[in-house]
Amino acid sequence: MQYTLRQLAYLVAVADHGSVTAAANALYTSQPGVSNAIAQLEETFGLQFFVRHHARGVSLTPAGQSFIAAARNLLHHADDLQQQAQEISQSLRGTITLGCFTTMAPILLPGLLSALRDTYPELEVNLLEGDTQQLQTALLGGQIELALLYDLGLPDTLHKLPLSGARPYVLVAADHPLAARGRVSLAELADEPLVLLDRPHSREYFLGLFRQLGLEPRVGHRTVNFELVRGLVAAHFGYALLNLQPKVDVSYDGGKLVYLEIVDDVPRLPIVLAWPQELKLTRKAEALRDSCLQLLGAALPAD
Repeated sequence: MQYTLRQLAYLVAVADHGSVTAAANALYTSQPGVSNAIAQLEETFGLQFFVRHHARGVSLTPAGQSFIAAARNLLHHADDLQQQAQEISQSLRGTITLGCFTTMAPILLPGLLSALRDTYPELEVNLLEGDTQQLQTALLGGQIELALLYDLGLPDTLHKLPLSGARPYVLVAADHPLAARGRVSLAELADEPLVLLDRPHSREYFLGLFRQLGLEPRVGHRTVNFELVRGLVAAHFGYALLNLQPKVDVSYDGGKLVYLEIVDDVPRLPIVLAWPQELKLTRKAEALRDSCLQLLGAALPAD
């Protein structure tokens, strides 16, 4: 556009007050600023809005009367838009879209959504599950406002709020020779088949745990499905490395599983709430962010 809402507001003020000076005083601005705004509007639209009377202010031309009526209508719509924006920004009712890394979702989201429902009963949370790349694309494309995911390969264009971290553990069948030990080193497992959770970034993280110790694991099976990893381990196809622990120790088909602590010095995998760096969070997003901090930070297992 070749004009601004401020210029239109100056124009309407002159019509209401009958002179440039009175309009400038009412708007707490300068007389030359008001005069320049009107001159720019007249040049932009090729119209004369006022007849200037020396020492007696101004009067509207027929074109000015018609144009200012339309300008008033536009300014009213602008006010409505501003009020609507404030409601969107400040309201704790309506919908917000949360992304979540696929393997985290069944473990973290039920409790989080239940607490949000109790605290903010008029807030509806829509969900989008995906891997790191899918969630990153959705965040930067505006399809979701916030995302829960691991801090693996995230770009600097995202703000990352640390919630906690999940220390890796070893998963074995309940009758595995090492199951009763409670703790195990990665060196003891290097020659056994690894059932690898083969998701982008995740696989590099799990394989890197071995490689930082100078070990190379023997991958037996690969799958992107978290529960299939657990099922294959329960069916004696090998062991697995995972981070989040379900509160059940059976696979979908009823196979018994055991969680073993890793005795090696392995890092926790950071879990973050992410959103675009340039995004100003709405009040709904702030409420969701604060709930994640309160609930998930305390709920995740410690070292």
